[in-house]
Amino acid sequence: MQYSEGQVGRVFTVRIDDGEDFIREIQRFVTAMNIQSGMIHFLGAVRSAKVVTGPKEPVIPPVPRREEIFGGWELLGFATIYPGEEEPSIHIHTVAGKGIRSLAGCLREKAEVYLVIEAIVTEFVGISARRLPDEKTGVSLPVFDRTLP
Repeated sequence: MQYSEGQVGRVFTVRIDDGEDFIREIQRFVTAMNIQSGMIHFLGAVRSAKVVTGPKEPVIPPVPRREEIFGGWELLGFATIYPGEEEPSIHIHTVAGKGIRSLAGCLREKAEVYLVIEAIVTEFVGISARRLPDEKTGVSLPVFDRTLP
């Protein structure tokens, strides 16, 4: 187990509008505000999005199972922000639902907003972390400065 300790810094409320790409816009915002570490809570809806809903088989490295949703799905989600190799790295997970259908997973590549997505971005200060590619798992993982004995 690894960890880092810090405090809450700035808190932002963000509105991303109909037709915009949630992933691109939240990345643009985090980069513009120079947020190095933090979290994002969000709710709203998408016209279309790509979601990784787990691995095809539980092996390491995983082969992602991908789904694409269309036509006005409701979203509720959470993301972490850590410094990446070139810019802040945002890892977004969401639950999505339409009617009686639902799915959960990692929001990737695109998420075209339907009506609005509201986000609360909370900055962490004093955190020593980076999200880096991990050779064993084949995914980018947060790396912290401390370990528990």
